[in-house]
Parts: sequence; C-alpha cells; structure tokens
Amino acid sequence: MIRKKGPRGNGKVSGKQQTRDIIAIGASAGGVEALKTLVSGFSPDLAASIFVVLHVSPFYPSVLPDILTRFGPLPAVHARNGDAILPGRIYVAPPDHHLTLEPGFIRTVRGPRENGHRPAVDPLFRAAARAYGPRSVGVVLTGALDCGTAGLMSIKARGGVAIVQDPNEALSPEMPQNAIKHVRVDHILPLAKISSLLAKLAREPVGREVVAMETKPIKKRSVFTCPECNGSMVESERGGLIQFECHVGHVFSTDGMAAAQAEELEAALWAGVRALEESEELARRMASRSDRKLAARLVEKAEGMRTHAQLLQKMLLGGDWMLSSAETVKENRLVRKKRK
Repeated sequence: MIRKKGPRGNGKVSGKQQTRDIIAIGASAGGVEALKTLVSGFSPDLAASIFVVLHVSPFYPSVLPDILTRFGPLPAVHARNGDAILPGRIYVAPPDHHLTLEPGFIRTVRGPRENGHRPAVDPLFRAAARAYGPRSVGVVLTGALDCGTAGLMSIKARGGVAIVQDPNEALSPEMPQNAIKHVRVDHILPLAKISSLLAKLAREPVGREVVAMETKPIKKRSVFTCPECNGSMVESERGGLIQFECHVGHVFSTDGMAAAQAEELEAALWAGVRALEESEELARRMASRSDRKLAARLVEKAEGMRTHAQLLQKMLLGGDWMLSSAETVKENRLVRKKRK
C-alpha cells in the first residue's frame, strides 16, 4: 500500500497524469484590482489550486478572500497552517505570515521578512517549486521593486512555468519588469489573457523531460549589515540578480536593500532633528538661569542647534535625499564590480 502525505499526494501520484495544477500568484501595489480582474476570468471547474500573496499590512485584518470570492467563481479563504490542498480553491496568505507549501498541505509561518515584507512572494514561489516542481506555475503581477523574481527563478529551474503581467498595463510595473529582466519568462500577457492560459495549463500534462536542479548562487561575505536586525550578511548572485541574506534569514535584493537603508537613514535623521531640538531647548533653559557671559554662549549654542535642525528638517521634507541614498547603494555596487 502506498501511503500519501495529503489529498494531493506527494507530487508523484500513480495512475493519474500530472498537470500544471499548482498556481502561485504574487502582487503588490495595485494588486487588489489586478487580482479581481484575474479571478473574474476563472471558470468554476478550474482544476487547479491557487495560492495568492499580496503585500498587506500586518496590523489590520485582510478582506481579500471575501473580495476574490465575490468577483470570481472560486471560493477564496485565508490559508491556515496544516490545511489540505484542494483543487478549485484560492488560498490567500494571511497578514504577517508567509504562505508556503509542502506536498499535499499548506504551511503558514512567521518567518523572517524578505525585502521588508511578510507575507512575501518569494517564499511561496520557492516552496511551490520544491514541493511540486514542473507542476508549479508562477505568476508575477503588478508591484514595486522586485519581490517574486528570485522565486520565479526557482520555479523555472525545476521545470515550472513563469508568467508575468504585461508591464505596460500594470499599475506598478517594477515587479513584472524585474522578473522579465532576470528570468526566462514563458508568457508576458495582459490580465485578460492570463486567466484562460492558467485554465489551459491546468489541463496540460507535465512532460517527462529531465529537469535540471536549481543552480546554487555564488556567495560571499557582504559589507552591509541587515537593516532589520543589524546582523552580518552574505551576498549572492544568480542570473544577474543580487541578494543579501543575514544569519537570521532576512533577505533583500539590491533595490530592497536601497529602500530599507533609505528608511533606516530617514529614521536616523528624524532622530537627529529631535536631538537637536531638545538640545536647543535645554541650552535656552540653562541660559535663563546663568550669568550674562555664560548665557550668551548658551544662546549662541541654541541658535546653532536650531539652524542645524531646520536644515535637516528641510532636507527631509524635500525628499531629495531619499533618491540620492538609494542611488548611492547602486553606485557603490557598480564601483566594486568595475574594480574586479
């Protein structure tokens, strides 16, 4: 007797032709509207399991399953740890949890954030590739930065299919553009055509071709520290995509690192503004209780603190420093590459 791990078995079900029936979808900015359009094109008899990651806030409840159920024929639910994987159902990553897969069932975990997100797209794509190999289909929709690109590489490396929304129609084209730049994408389509393609793939038998195992990236110690935990990081490159990972497991792409460092720098600068304003206030209070000579020096110091605080505040409110800090990360990377 063959013992199965779940309703869908272990990916090697005997007596049944395997199809591309594990569909993993990732989206960010503009993703709700894109997903509504996509699911509205599904047929009620779609013989596939759909898994969705949308970058959402960890502090508020998500109503995305209700929205997708209302706009499409398939029921959508928040994935729960240990749920069996059933066909004809949409599983949505719950807030503040990564959605991953095992053969036959679902895992939801509060693992380290990737590119500042939890849930993130890459953990889902990697897990689908590991658990289901050529049965997996990765779909990258509208979104900022490049979440999903590394995971799409894993799906392709294990014989799966890579689909990307046409960047020209995406509300935020960066996620699709980065996927196209680094991955040999199989299909670049508008949303209206992706639904019918997924239905076709769900009926399409998986071939018996030999699938090459995923190429391991070359890793080296990084000069950067993790923006999340300040730990040391390892830098890796695969297919032209550079990633940074700390010993805890936080992962950043180059763009993600630039964005995280910009946020970290902004927080430090606002802390500097606060410290300068408090120093000014303290100097003025001390001046009011000092002799004339010392008071004059303290007032001069207070005026200096005020000038510096105003300069920093003007720079922060202007926003130009954010672009320069992000560009600096990229420029430093290019300089080091040229030196080699």
